[in-house]
Amino acid sequence: MQIKKTIAPLPETQEELPFKRLSAEEAMQLRERNPSVSPWWVVAGQVVVGLVVALAAWGLTGRQNVGWSAGYGALAVVIPAAVFARGLTGRFSSLNAGTAAFGFMLWEMVKIALTVAMLVVAPRWVSGLSWPALLVGLVLTMKVYWIALAYAPKRKLKN
Repeated sequence: MQIKKTIAPLPETQEELPFKRLSAEEAMQLRERNPSVSPWWVVAGQVVVGLVVALAAWGLTGRQNVGWSAGYGALAVVIPAAVFARGLTGRFSSLNAGTAAFGFMLWEMVKIALTVAMLVVAPRWVSGLSWPALLVGLVLTMKVYWIALAYAPKRKLKN
C-alpha cells in the first residue's frame, strides 16, 4: 500500500499570493495599532505581583518565613527576567534579524540558568524555607507575562 501525498499548487501570478507586501506607511500604521510590549513593563508587573504574593503569604499564615519564601520565589523570576530584559534591550540585540534571534535564545538560556541557580541556593539563603510558598510565589509571578500583555499601555492613534 502506497500513500500518495498531495501538494497544493503554487499560485501562477503575483495577484494570487495569500499575503500582501506592506508599504512603509502601512507597516508604520500596523505598528501603531499593535505596539510591542516593553520587557520592562513585564518586569515591573512581576515586581508588584511578587510583593503582593509575599505580603499575602505572610499575612495569611502569620509566619514570616512563609512570606520570605514566597518573596524569594518571586525574586527567582524577577531577577532573571530583568537580566533577560536588559540583554534584549541592549544595542547589539537589534543589529539585524539574525543577531536578534541569537540574542533572544542566548538571554533566554541565561534566564533559565539563573532561575535554576537561584532555586538551588534557596535553602541556604532563606532560613526556614517553605517550598510550597516559594513555588506559589514563583508560579504566580511567572503568570504576569499574560497579565502584562493584556494590560500593556497602548499608544494613542493619530487622527
